[in-house]
Amino acid sequence: MNCPLVILACNTASAKALRNIQQKDLSNIDTSKRVLGVIRPTSEMVGKLSKTKKVGVFATAGTVSSETYPIEIKKFFPAVEVFQQACPMLVPLIENNESDKPGADYFVKKYCGELMQKDKDIDTVVLGCTHYPILIDKIKAALPLGVNVVSQGEIVAQSLKDYLHRHPEMDRRLGKSANLSFFTTDSPHQFDKLAGLFFGKEVSSNQINL
Repeated sequence: MNCPLVILACNTASAKALRNIQQKDLSNIDTSKRVLGVIRPTSEMVGKLSKTKKVGVFATAGTVSSETYPIEIKKFFPAVEVFQQACPMLVPLIENNESDKPGADYFVKKYCGELMQKDKDIDTVVLGCTHYPILIDKIKAALPLGVNVVSQGEIVAQSLKDYLHRHPEMDRRLGKSANLSFFTTDSPHQFDKLAGLFFGKEVSSNQINL
């Protein structure tokens, strides 16, 4: 399986960790491959979207405790204040197909309220977990009118497009008509149910051992 470019979706992967993967790990595996992260493209963009320079971040407890977002955003926008809100119940709700149930409504309103209590002038909120866009409509409805909710997926997609434009040699190595395959180390049945939520259509995966 020749995959020259990988998107690293783990939100706790800091810029330092990403550099270590790129410079140390890949140098021992395949120097022609590249890894692109999620945090950096988001951090490079979010300060431009906030007029008040007050940005909120919804994330898992692990991501919040790592301080990754405040650290990385400050590198590009020193004047921006970052307010984090851990949302420990959102991933379990989504993964148990409860995203459209009253429980999800309750916790979304709870976390939105707790975030805005930290500063009423927050005007931009980053969804700092790949699961959260499933709840984006509920989150937008629970936040004050005019607060901009940012999904990482759109930012990373644009960043990847820009990267490939700047690196045509990498773009030429990427297949333009390849088949799409899904692989998981977990139960394919469970993976297929969850992946279908994000992918928007039925998914059929293959189990592999690493």
